[in-house]
Amino acid sequence: MSDTRGQQTSDQSPQDGDRPGGRAPERGGGLLMGRPFGVPVYVTPSWFVIAALITWVFGGQLGDVLPELGSGVRYLLAFFFAVAFYASVLVHELAHTLVALRYGLGVRRIQLQFFGGVSEIENEAETPWREFWLAFVGPLLSLVLGGVFYLALRAVELSTVPGVLLTGLMISNLVVAAFNLLPGLPLDGGRMLRAVVWAISGKAMTGTVAAAWVGRVLAIAVLIGLPLVSASRGAERTTTDTLVDAVLAAVLAAIIWNGATGSLRNARLKEVLPELRLRDFARRAVEVTADTPLGEAMRRAREAQAGAVVVVDGRGEPIAIVRESAVRAVPEHRRPWVAVGPLARDLEPGLRLDADLRGEALLRAIQATPAGEYLVVEPDGRVYGVAALTDIEQRLTAAVTGR
Repeated sequence: MSDTRGQQTSDQSPQDGDRPGGRAPERGGGLLMGRPFGVPVYVTPSWFVIAALITWVFGGQLGDVLPELGSGVRYLLAFFFAVAFYASVLVHELAHTLVALRYGLGVRRIQLQFFGGVSEIENEAETPWREFWLAFVGPLLSLVLGGVFYLALRAVELSTVPGVLLTGLMISNLVVAAFNLLPGLPLDGGRMLRAVVWAISGKAMTGTVAAAWVGRVLAIAVLIGLPLVSASRGAERTTTDTLVDAVLAAVLAAIIWNGATGSLRNARLKEVLPELRLRDFARRAVEVTADTPLGEAMRRAREAQAGAVVVVDGRGEPIAIVRESAVRAVPEHRRPWVAVGPLARDLEPGLRLDADLRGEALLRAIQATPAGEYLVVEPDGRVYGVAALTDIEQRLTAAVTGR
């Protein structure tokens, strides 16, 4: 449902929320459950929270519908329902994934988490109608699953365990489909709206802006509307039920609002990326040896109107960059007595970047070797300057916020 391209689609309903071996954990990924079609599927720790919540709520409902069941059996069946429901969510996400792979967009991973599923798609669709189909196929599969469960339901008694489970799965899949078809980012319906506006206007950014603002309006509607609907049911609702609905509305509204805002920022980032050149961020640098006092190095930098200090060896080859954060940590009166060597970071291969790097290639290079400063070199190896990460971040922040 969400759009963070490298894109991700994630899918939610008002119940569940919103794209080598074994179950090894990945940082930020969760537990690896398998690799269908070569795409890793992870279950995050937050999934166990929603699974417990579904088990508790559905187990209580089973007690009302099938009072002859013991409590242990009820909650075991309720947990089975939670797993089966998220299996349906996985099918929804796999639909997005298969279409993305068919279009050659690449899929980084699928996550099952507290508020549904997320398919992290690496690249943008090239045309609005590919974007439309990529978004629509998820809700379509949820509708198909709802129909399959409905047909299966006709073969059993409603007042039996299979009947109750099939009814729950039918309703939950239809709710997932309906909720995701709402026309606002980051929902699938928002991406469909984005595709339509893109096709009409000829501009992807126009579609993103329209769908993002509809998503924000939708977030406000959920925040206000869900508690009002709950309150309108009067005596049927307890204070606890009303409070739960209000909290759920606030969480859903926050997710939708943040997703819409994130989609808009990502679109703005995509627009500015091609203009992002490392050469434009390079500060002039002075070269000193490792035993040069910091005070002397700073004096030379001021005279040369330079914004960085590079440490060189006896042959004049750069070997380290003096860290700006380390310089700020040294009091003014101590600088004549502190050498720059201990304040510098050795030049690993990833800290030497070609001055002609730009756009996504530049971002990938920075992400590969996180640092505060990077040595910027010409293609022939000559030092062009030093690029500070803070300068790049400020430029990107200004671009995505429109400031």
